[in-house]
Amino acid sequence: MNHKQLAPAVYIVGAGPGDPDLLTVKAQKILAQADTILVADSLVPIEILQGVRPDAEVIRTGNKTLEEILPVMVDRVRSHRAVVRLHSGDPSLYSAIGEQMQALADANIPFEVIPGISAFQAAAATLKVELTVPGLVQTIILTRISGRTEVPPAEELASLAAHQASLCLYLSARHIESAQEKLLQHYSPDTTVAICYRLGWPDEKICLVPLEEMAVATERENLVRTTLYLISPALTKNYDRARSRLYHPEHTHIFRPTSKR
Repeated sequence: MNHKQLAPAVYIVGAGPGDPDLLTVKAQKILAQADTILVADSLVPIEILQGVRPDAEVIRTGNKTLEEILPVMVDRVRSHRAVVRLHSGDPSLYSAIGEQMQALADANIPFEVIPGISAFQAAAATLKVELTVPGLVQTIILTRISGRTEVPPAEELASLAAHQASLCLYLSARHIESAQEKLLQHYSPDTTVAICYRLGWPDEKICLVPLEEMAVATERENLVRTTLYLISPALTKNYDRARSRLYHPEHTHIFRPTSKR
């Protein structure tokens, strides 16, 4: 793929949690060819842009509203330029791309979404844990607590905690005391919590604490943003380890039928 092959359009790209090496190959190729890049600079480290063209137009949008960002994207595409809208993590999670896509569609501007690694995936990799352990936990919940953005009543944190799944809590550091109280209604106080600050950034910080100390640890570290909480039975090291059936010699499937004797 070279520069001339990138069609004029808006490419909504997930930058991952912060580590430039976690960009997808497709994201790297598109960034390297883009004419204009609108980057959410408060959430995406500048190192992500190290492979862009020297003559690319880079616009920081951390202090801009959608009403300021949208006309720029529309103008550049109508001027036959390839535009990247660079978001942190994966665009499908808490990135506010819904209204952007609707506005682009209304303006007849073509767009494409390129997924990225989410913080919960980077956290699990760094912690060297599997979040779906056979016989222990088989569900992952990605959620947040109500703040400026209200969570629907059916998704209230305490009701989700009742599943005792691997729960990944985004955008909740400012309301962590309330979150802890709701989680303690269903998780044991000694349930391990991973507090993950700025995953993939140079100042990344991860600490493991019991659930009952989650709020105190957050306040002690003065964490108010860019923090993910991972609450999971899988973080406990002394559980009984049940083996997955997938690679068990007694488990047969279409690619590994029962051997003939």
